[in-house]
Amino acid sequence: MPTRSSEPADERFDVVVVGGGGAGLAAAIEAAECGARVVLLEKNAEPGGSTAWSIGSVTATRTPHQRAKGIVDNPDDHWADMPGFAGDLAARDNDALRRVLCEAMPDTFQWLLDSGVRFMGPMPEPPHRRPRMHNVLPNSRSFIYHLSRRALRAGVQLRCSIRVLELVWEDGRVQGVVAEDAKGRRCRIDGHGGVVLAAGDFTNNPVLKARFMGAQEAKVGAVNPGATGDGQIMAEALGAQVVNGDLALGPEIRFIAPEKENFVRRLPPWRALAVTMQWALEHVPPFILRPFMMKFLTTALAPATALFDDGALLVNARGERFGSETDGPAYRLADQPGGIGYILIDGRLAQRYSAWPHFISTAPGIAYAYIDDYRRNRPDVCREAATLDQLAAKTGMDPEALRRSVSAAGGRAPGTAPYIALGPVRAVFVHAEGGLSVDLEHRVLDASGQPLPGLRAAGSTGQGGLLLKGHGHHLAWAFASGRRAGRFAAQAACQAQAGVQAP
Repeated sequence: MPTRSSEPADERFDVVVVGGGGAGLAAAIEAAECGARVVLLEKNAEPGGSTAWSIGSVTATRTPHQRAKGIVDNPDDHWADMPGFAGDLAARDNDALRRVLCEAMPDTFQWLLDSGVRFMGPMPEPPHRRPRMHNVLPNSRSFIYHLSRRALRAGVQLRCSIRVLELVWEDGRVQGVVAEDAKGRRCRIDGHGGVVLAAGDFTNNPVLKARFMGAQEAKVGAVNPGATGDGQIMAEALGAQVVNGDLALGPEIRFIAPEKENFVRRLPPWRALAVTMQWALEHVPPFILRPFMMKFLTTALAPATALFDDGALLVNARGERFGSETDGPAYRLADQPGGIGYILIDGRLAQRYSAWPHFISTAPGIAYAYIDDYRRNRPDVCREAATLDQLAAKTGMDPEALRRSVSAAGGRAPGTAPYIALGPVRAVFVHAEGGLSVDLEHRVLDASGQPLPGLRAAGSTGQGGLLLKGHGHHLAWAFASGRRAGRFAAQAACQAQAGVQAP
């Protein structure tokens, strides 16, 4: 049954954008720069969304970075290469939206540069035939820093700590939203051109994960705690459909972040600093830069699964082994005490994972992290001892349980000192692919494939069955689809004010 509100609007704008991540900011900027009066509503205390949590890769063709390196590339080849990431799932992709993404990215990448964002790259990532992955400098907060400022310059009313509760359906279309501020005060905000939902995915909504993925997946948390599927829930109340809700990146095992961010993550996302870093990456010898880069890399990465193939053990906080390390351990980790575990390796494995091609972690296109990198930069997740009992004392494990786990592991048992515990680690979902079904103008569709008038969706909320495997595609879709949805919404507002019935 459609959500309705009999209360008159407290405020009216041309376009209402829900969500202040990359997609929402892109939609608000584009709509405002098309002449629309725009309000952006963000439930958290500041904008950011999953964009701010990301590593910061954007994949695109025909970029200045490619041209500078003599790389000849085009959107058609990008479109043709993307299914290589999907594998057996390629048949479930939305080929038309993939075309939209690839064709929109050259201009969208330049738009990011014009906004003040700076990148290093491009980096190779097979099965891409040419290097297309660009990594943001100095960190992913740069997107939010520069786009927030561009939004304000464009006249967007950026309102944080405002949670949108429902969509207003009147006279056969979405007219606006009902929202609530931090003090519990409610208001109705209408948009002549409708509403753009850009509220992210549902990786941190156990109800939606249980419904689309399964009960065990529902126990696993998310990288972004604010990714609760608000847009999907509100649109479904109007008859919208979620596509590919069972697909997600994860669960995967990741190191728990340090209590205090290191200085690289705290670097201000100023353009001058990013330009300096870009110059340094191109001119300073790698052996000088590598220690600096490692301070960032080892804060956010996942341990390589090859560790378990080579004999590492995974134990819980008590030191107990809880199943095969090579059979989906991330699913079972959520059931362990505190939801955390430790990766146990011995001196033999430590020596093996000290140099290429055996690395503890990797970040796309930047560098590889070996055991010594974790010793130097993450002593909080890399504890070492001469005996298992000493290691148990350093990690808080039960020494008897740890000895029992090693003894019962058979051929997998660590056998040579020193003994190293990497962790705590936890299981997380990075992002979910389940977004609302949308058409090529990002209008949200109902079960019969008809647009719900006045409602558009962008980013993960409006993923529409598009498969975004491979680094840099989720952020690319956020910015490209956000800009397009904002532009179409602004056009609809102009038509509505001119007395033309807009879809």
